[in-house]
Amino acid sequence: MAISTRFKVSHGDVFPHGAYVVSEVEPVRDFEKSTRERPVQAVDKESGLLVWSVSVLDPDPEARKDAKTLTVKISAPHQPIPPEAIAGMPFRPVEFDGLTITPYLNENGGGRPRIAYSLRASGMRAPQVGSAKPTPRTSSAEAA
Repeated sequence: MAISTRFKVSHGDVFPHGAYVVSEVEPVRDFEKSTRERPVQAVDKESGLLVWSVSVLDPDPEARKDAKTLTVKISAPHQPIPPEAIAGMPFRPVEFDGLTITPYLNENGGGRPRIAYSLRASGMRAPQVGSAKPTPRTSSAEAA
């Protein structure tokens, strides 16, 4: 059985209320290959592309306070460029292409382990006109 550890998801599934870039796009450091004097950028194991990270604000009113800001890693040959700022808005709206989610067990010190998620994308862009708020999904039971 060939089950990937990364599960494909749509931007609207993860960010039903949209997402906003709140940091610069930065290279992800490969801690195993880097030294203090010589940093080495991480390479995606599946695609072989360089890995970049960006912090994103999730404006979902139901999200926990500690889950409002997320990091999305982007695999790309060159540093991705965030969408242009919109006049009058403090943050830049963004949509991610090729979004995947990887669950993992987060064991924070002596605390109780919990399931956490790592988000990866193949690119980012400005939201498409009319897609600022995706249509809520319906389950197959509701559709029947």
